[in-house]
Amino acid sequence: MVLGVIAVKKQPKPAKAIPNSTTTWLVRQGDRWEKKTKPIEVQEYREELAQGVALTMVEISAGNFLMGSPSGEEGRYDNEAQRLVTVPAFWMGRFPITQAQWKVVAGLEKVERELIADPSNFKGPDLPVEQVNWHDAIEFCRRLSMHTRRNYTLPSEAQWEYACRAGSTTPFHFGETLITELANYDGNYTYGQGPRGAYRRQPTDVGNFPANAWGLQDMHGNVWEWCLDRWHPSLAKGPTDGSAWQEPAPELAKDDQDRRLLRGGSWLDFPGGCRSASRFHNQPGGAGDDVGFRVVCLPQDPSLNP
Repeated sequence: MVLGVIAVKKQPKPAKAIPNSTTTWLVRQGDRWEKKTKPIEVQEYREELAQGVALTMVEISAGNFLMGSPSGEEGRYDNEAQRLVTVPAFWMGRFPITQAQWKVVAGLEKVERELIADPSNFKGPDLPVEQVNWHDAIEFCRRLSMHTRRNYTLPSEAQWEYACRAGSTTPFHFGETLITELANYDGNYTYGQGPRGAYRRQPTDVGNFPANAWGLQDMHGNVWEWCLDRWHPSLAKGPTDGSAWQEPAPELAKDDQDRRLLRGGSWLDFPGGCRSASRFHNQPGGAGDDVGFRVVCLPQDPSLNP
């Protein structure tokens, strides 16, 4: 059994193509950046959690990609060494888990640990839930799995980056830079030749910014997102099959070997920290008002054959 997963089964749930979906990217035009859009075809299904509260899951097709960043990328750290990874198909939450979704699942039967129904510092049903640690996120996935009879868990680090990039090789899935019209981060700072922008000083409602080419939103900024993996300072010997790196890093002190991965950057980070390849970590019991998560549904579940 994979950590964070309840071994349950359910009849297939039909997915559907979502009309009028678009993606956005940035093109340099002289001294400014111009937004371009094009239509995309997105397959998704909705998991009804309660009246008026649903979880939208987007299909992510199998493929290969170069995980990490090239040596010349601005803001790059040594822990982002590139390697080729093959990722099987899976489904991923279109948005980070919201406070409304959290409240419903926190009210379900306990699996291993108690959950606070309203933990967030910034309040709002459509804001991403924050002030939840890695253990809380795992408990959420286990309760959700028991309730829906599907296998929900946190994404592996490879799944997260693969889904964020959506076929792109640039620092952001939007292109070579980031602007605050497209993501929530500290706009007092710039990336590359990008402009300064707004600093909102808090999370924003999920879904306010354009999707990437695979229909996922809020992958850059807003809140950091927990991944299943343990932290390793180097990706060189990491899994190449898209799975989570569960073994502790022997080069770390014992107290640091259970640290977990965070991806995506947040509302209080500079844009370089929101890059597709940017990696961060924290103790699994750590929490903050800039940390949340999104879920994946694993490919071995029969519901993934709609």
